[in-house]
Amino acid sequence: MGVQEPGSSEFYVDRNVLNEISLDEVARKRTFSIKPPLKERVKDSLRCSVPKLKRSVLGFLPVLSWLPRYSLRDNALGDLTSGISVGIMHLPMGLAYSLLAGTPPVYGLYTSFYPVLVYIIFGTSKHISMGTFAVTSLMVGTVTQTLAPNSNYMTLNGTNGTAVLDSTALYNDRVQIASSLTVLCGIFQFAMGLLQVGFIATYLSDPLVRGYTTGAGIQVVLSQLSSTFGISTSLYTGPLSQVYLLIDVCRHLPMTNIGAVVITLVSLVVLITVKELNTCYAKKLPAPIPIELIVIIVGTIISYYANLNGLYKVAVVGQIPRGLLAPRNPDISLWGSVAGSAFALAIVGYAISISLGKTFGLKHGYKVDSNQELIALGACNLVGGFFQCHFVTPALSRSLLQETTGGKTQMVGLVSSVFMLIIILEIGTLFQQLPKAVLACIVYVNLKGIFVQFWDIPALWKSNKVDLMVWLVTLVCTILLNLDMGLAVAVAFSIITVIVRSQLPNYYILGRVPGTEIYLDIDAYEEVKEIPGVIIFRSSTTMYYTNAELYLDALQKKSGIDTGKLITQKKKREAEEKRQAKTEENKAKKEAKKLKRLNGHLPNGTVHPEDDIDLQKASQDLKGNQLSIILTDRANNGQVNWAFEKSSEAGFPGDDLKTQKSSTNGDGEMGSSHNKHTLILDLSTASFVDTVTLKTLRNIFKDFKEIGIATYLTGCQVCVVEQLSIAGFFCESIPKSCLFATVHDAVLHSLRVHGDKDIILYDYALDTVNTKM
Repeated sequence: MGVQEPGSSEFYVDRNVLNEISLDEVARKRTFSIKPPLKERVKDSLRCSVPKLKRSVLGFLPVLSWLPRYSLRDNALGDLTSGISVGIMHLPMGLAYSLLAGTPPVYGLYTSFYPVLVYIIFGTSKHISMGTFAVTSLMVGTVTQTLAPNSNYMTLNGTNGTAVLDSTALYNDRVQIASSLTVLCGIFQFAMGLLQVGFIATYLSDPLVRGYTTGAGIQVVLSQLSSTFGISTSLYTGPLSQVYLLIDVCRHLPMTNIGAVVITLVSLVVLITVKELNTCYAKKLPAPIPIELIVIIVGTIISYYANLNGLYKVAVVGQIPRGLLAPRNPDISLWGSVAGSAFALAIVGYAISISLGKTFGLKHGYKVDSNQELIALGACNLVGGFFQCHFVTPALSRSLLQETTGGKTQMVGLVSSVFMLIIILEIGTLFQQLPKAVLACIVYVNLKGIFVQFWDIPALWKSNKVDLMVWLVTLVCTILLNLDMGLAVAVAFSIITVIVRSQLPNYYILGRVPGTEIYLDIDAYEEVKEIPGVIIFRSSTTMYYTNAELYLDALQKKSGIDTGKLITQKKKREAEEKRQAKTEENKAKKEAKKLKRLNGHLPNGTVHPEDDIDLQKASQDLKGNQLSIILTDRANNGQVNWAFEKSSEAGFPGDDLKTQKSSTNGDGEMGSSHNKHTLILDLSTASFVDTVTLKTLRNIFKDFKEIGIATYLTGCQVCVVEQLSIAGFFCESIPKSCLFATVHDAVLHSLRVHGDKDIILYDYALDTVNTKM
């Protein structure tokens, strides 16, 4: 056995044919596990040492790892510039997205302050910007508006009897609901991080997340239409709520506030124009123009001096208190009614965060720990909830700004938090006259990154239509069924597509590329030819209980061998032959008795000549019948090659199966002969075996052996072989030597056993694998 490499483009392999037993000997398979026993692993996890304690503390508090090594020369200037830019963007986004959450604008400023500080301590990503986000803010708003609708806070005016909204009580309750929901989300995320279940986000595929955020973006736009047109709409929740909201908006269009529309149009034109200029001249500008901040300042000044609220009834932000609020305990009694929404919110927020974090991590060459990110997000929301913040997650627009303006570490968050603290303490009250239409425009413009995802539709149409179905179903369900129910349906549909694709894999009959040991689909390649007498079958996925029956059906269809029919024909033929043999035997016995009676009636045992002829004839008939009985076990009147026993020294399964040439059955049930003697199942795609797979494989071995076809397995992974051994798959009828290292090994062994008599071997070596490539 050896390998030679005469040139860079070719190599030669010369070795013996290897089945599983000989492969274990050559490769010296370990008889013990190198993995420590469970008892030792438990002891090691409970054992405490200084290095282990240090690793645990640094892993739980990443700030202790990067802060001592922080370089002022390399990072300080970029982090300072980026922190100020991100802080400027936090202001309009915090004010705008707090309205989506159903809370007063100042709570959006709090949400952009406390959680950002917490993420500096626990976070592992250097470039994501924690804070408010449109999609998650809308999900919070759905809960707050459902549990605290406006209709519950209407009181009658004692003067004229009209209904008046008690906005103070309404917003107090909504803030309590939002903060309690956020604390519960933080508990979910923190617990999942401690339990190391960060993998749960993998069940949210990229098409699902993008379709979901696109649908949520459409809901965000619909929720801001009332501010855009200056109208009041009713609250709708549950399935089809967005349809009812759109109908309500259309119904109230005659009452549109012209002032709000003008503000919206002017703000949109300015925002879109400057943002496009920022994109076009990104390389020439030292930092993007903070157009959102400029629009807010200008809009507030115009609204204040023109008295837009008093003269034109343009809705404004309203009171913004100065200073920070004391911590407040969440209302635990609400957790039962918001648990489902809190879990959905926790998963969506984590999926967005980890996707952004890993994107930036790959781009800049550092690792983002998925489980630690869960802990960091959980801590941000847990602490933020006590300070009356609503749910936080990274925003794509802020994260891109942080990266493009030179941010290199988590210190950017500290700078932006200091900026937000100054606004909360001193500047925030100046924005009380800011029109809500301006905030709605800021929301619209910052949804650009979400709405460009509609270009996924033509891209997925070309690349993967199943992913396109997931994208579209998620989009439609999110819009029609609301955010939480839409997410559940989308996840269920995505999982169903995986199950269906695993139930409907592709099946192939393989052939050999001439001059190589490579076996490919004979339908896909013209030069690939089948090995005479050998069927090589492969599935594109693991066989398990949901597709095992389909695997067997595809095997019979692709190979053209219906084992059920052939076995039935064999049994019928054997029964018919037994009946014929019995009839001939009875006939022979009667002839013998007749001769005996003739001999008994003649005196002195003499026989007449004509009687002698009859005796000889009867004797010959008896001998002929005896010969016919002997041959019935080897008769070949059907289509399939029936096996006869043959001694073998190699000990391989199937060495005792020698096929004979077959002919079509007289009744024509099968149509034509197949002349096959070997079936090779390529299990290289299998990653596990279950009980149904074991039963199916046993039936394949049994049925094909009964019709004279030997069965071999190839390409089994070590874990699959171990599972087969533990399950007792290998036995006297299916020895372990039926497993081969490669398809080529199984083919060579089959040809050595069967080829010397049945087919002509041209370039197949019988005893060794000798391949040139």
